[in-house]
Amino acid sequence: MQETNVYAYITPIALAFILLEMFFSWYYRKNYITFSESVANFGTALGNQTMNVLVAAGVYVTYGYLYENFRLFTIEINWWTAILLLLGVDFVFYWVHRWGHAINIMWAAHSPHHSAEEMNFFVALRASVTQRLTSFLFFWVLVIIGFSPLAIYTTVGIHLFIAFLHHTEFIPKLWRPIEFIFTTPSHHRVHHGVNKQYLDKNFGEFLIIWDRMFGSFEEENEKVIYGIYDHPKSWNPISINFHFYKILWKFARATPFWWDKIRIWFMPAGWRPRGVPEKEFVEITQENQVKFRPPMFANARLYLVLQVILGIALMMGVISNLYGWSISAKWFGAFLLWWKIINWSGILEAKKWLWSSELLRIPVTAFSVMLFSGIAEPSASMFGIIAVSIFSVFWTLWYFRPNSPKLATA
Repeated sequence: MQETNVYAYITPIALAFILLEMFFSWYYRKNYITFSESVANFGTALGNQTMNVLVAAGVYVTYGYLYENFRLFTIEINWWTAILLLLGVDFVFYWVHRWGHAINIMWAAHSPHHSAEEMNFFVALRASVTQRLTSFLFFWVLVIIGFSPLAIYTTVGIHLFIAFLHHTEFIPKLWRPIEFIFTTPSHHRVHHGVNKQYLDKNFGEFLIIWDRMFGSFEEENEKVIYGIYDHPKSWNPISINFHFYKILWKFARATPFWWDKIRIWFMPAGWRPRGVPEKEFVEITQENQVKFRPPMFANARLYLVLQVILGIALMMGVISNLYGWSISAKWFGAFLLWWKIINWSGILEAKKWLWSSELLRIPVTAFSVMLFSGIAEPSASMFGIIAVSIFSVFWTLWYFRPNSPKLATA
């Protein structure tokens, strides 16, 4: 069971599901997908891939040490042990997921995923840079039992794909026996709801029976309202990823009590330290919800679609050996990727700084990619990179000036 092979199959399947959902949203005139939030979600996902490489390396080193020195058994992977491992991953993840809603520092890692204010396959991609690291802190128990690090990492990838499939509004409630045992899109829509009766419910990703057993199950009975109560109000991936960490840091600084400065990070979500006033709870409803939909630069959609495609290509250079980049080139490529997706947020929010930042980013990225890839002589690759860069520069010069027209978004 090779991890690279599994992910090679999962990625195109996930992209196919995204394209299908986009088609059906257009065909049936459903407003399940908005352009701005989808681009922000996809950008966050691209940036987070740079973290996944570090997580994978850390998992193999730490889990490898535990496996070699402390495992109780040696469990070979076959069809029934693979099922047992999937059940084990799902059970551990249920509790990690539940703690992620109950402990401040873990909610800080998990909340970026919940800050999406719609439900579609793009939302499944909106995970934080610290989310997977938080999860892998707990799967070590499976190593001790006797499952190999490679098997665990691969199974977590499969589990992640199962979770991906839950993020849609197109699939209604399913046949009752399925709904009773397995987590379905209906169950997971509830999990993302800010409706008062839906808060902190349905943590299971593969089996919903954990929620039924441990008292965290809730049926989908009314329309779900998506989002969180402390929304970052930004498409910037830095803000999306670290918004609640900043809130906790603000609370830690505000309280005069040293013990509270420490325990704020580990207390239940919603707890306030002494010296910080309690916040009145106002339930978000369909009537009072104001979604984050700032005006974006007009004529930006075609440009952003092109940049998303280029972002995928840049990401592949960072996380794979497709282009033969060195380790240092991959590190700088990761910086360029983050610069790119941060600039997307500048376009989506019509920020004044975007114009100068994008005009600098375009040539730096083009030059770096040619340098890292060893493109020194005239070739189709060189002409392609230069042509796209010239197009991007002229588009930015013409449409993204600080005083350029803005377009209201739904």
